[in-house]
Amino acid sequence: AGWGGPGRAPTVPLVPSRGATVTRSGAILPKPVKTPFGLLRVFSVVIPFLYVGTQISKNFAALLEEHDIFVPEDDDDDD
Repeated sequence: AGWGGPGRAPTVPLVPSRGATVTRSGAILPKPVKTPFGLLRVFSVVIPFLYVGTQISKNFAALLEEHDIFVPEDDDDDD
């Protein structure tokens, strides 16, 4: 754990990590606990927030275009 600065208590890391694989005597440490459904949890968070982000972006782009703040040019490369 790191220090929060002068006169502060040590901070606790947000993500627990284990840097050592053996003890001082040379014994191998047991396997860390595996989180079940880890990938499912990741996707259940990423997909909804990705969808909400795209909806916000679409609405904001429409607002910019409606107020003529940013209007994309129609490039016709049929020369």
